[in-house]
Amino acid sequence: MSHSAFHLVILAGLIHALWNIAAKKAGGDVRFAGFTALIMAVVWAPVGIYVGWDMVPTWGYLEWGFISASGVLHVLYFVTLLRGYRKADLTVVYPLARGSGPLISSAVAILFLGEHLSLLGGLGILAVVGGVFLIAGGPKLLRSLRQEQDAHDQQIRVRRGIFYGLCTGLFIAAYTVLDGYAVKVLLLSPLLVDYFGNFVRIALLLPVLLRDRVATRVSWNKEWKYALIVAVISPISYVLVLYAMQEAPLSHVAPAREVSMLFAALIGGHLLDEGDRLQRICGALCIAVGVIALGSF
Repeated sequence: MSHSAFHLVILAGLIHALWNIAAKKAGGDVRFAGFTALIMAVVWAPVGIYVGWDMVPTWGYLEWGFISASGVLHVLYFVTLLRGYRKADLTVVYPLARGSGPLISSAVAILFLGEHLSLLGGLGILAVVGGVFLIAGGPKLLRSLRQEQDAHDQQIRVRRGIFYGLCTGLFIAAYTVLDGYAVKVLLLSPLLVDYFGNFVRIALLLPVLLRDRVATRVSWNKEWKYALIVAVISPISYVLVLYAMQEAPLSHVAPAREVSMLFAALIGGHLLDEGDRLQRICGALCIAVGVIALGSF
């Protein structure tokens, strides 16, 4: 991975962890996803118009098809992630989602897109997997799966975290491969893939906002500050990753994104007081070692 791509991934990881903490603290549902999409369309309009003025008119059915599919997958990802944050701890849902998704997408890139991985890169991925396991709870996760049905509330939260984390990871893998193909093969602008995909998200989420306007107004009053944070900084994180994908193989960039979990473990564990901090820091260090290995070739 080139130095520029590596630096893009590191910066994207920090930003990604920050907006996920904001989303967790918001405690919102699908309406929060709708607020975020609407604010994003307004805030990033000058950039979208400037970059897309000459390029968008040249798009055909293929380009718009990829943009539409990307928008749908991002909606499914974000709604599932938000539900997981309401039902379980960020430090269970977030690492499982961020760990499983890129690893699946890396496997797809190696098997179907003709990418290759060195021995050092393979060891780096294993380090990332081990770090994900530790941050998500380590041996406690395995013990929770063997508990009886009358498990305690925390054990139930762990199970829910595993479920929603893995479901979110599947959607991450799907949109990572799709968007990676769009920017690497179709040569679409990363900025435009994210910005115009957001209009698909608005189209899908707007009916939810209009269905119960009283509830929407209540949610807005409670969550608009967090929605603004997510709308402003989350596109930066993902666009940086898409630019990195243009310079480096998807199978390298996707696992390297998990440096975001190092930041989430250090920042989120402190702010949200979700426990097991030492174990999660050890997991974050494993991820850091794995990311360095992935970025060293």
